[in-house]
Amino acid sequence: MLISVSVFFLVIIGYGVYWAFFDMNRLPKGEYLTEEESPNGNYTLKAYVTSGGATTENTVRGELVFNKEKKSKTVYWNYRESAADIEWIDSDTVVINGHTLNVPDDKFDFRHN
Repeated sequence: MLISVSVFFLVIIGYGVYWAFFDMNRLPKGEYLTEEESPNGNYTLKAYVTSGGATTENTVRGELVFNKEKKSKTVYWNYRESAADIEWIDSDTVVINGHTLNVPDDKFDFRHN
């Protein structure tokens, strides 16, 4: 019984850490900057800037839109940026401000790189 309770609390704590520090879906939306569609039209990468206010720098968030499925996910989050240079290398490879991502699986988060 003690082992089961301990494992339960470890799982809850582990999820709490993930939710607080790793979940990119909790990031602020930001203000729209620009967007670029992939060469085959499967994806659109939209970039947003989040104002850091008086205490922190601006941050750029990149949202990958799955055009055929009408869903999206955050794949890019970088600190001390206020612009987004997006270039598609091919239908599944995009470079955002010098960071190369193979979509839809890769992501860049400055907090963990």
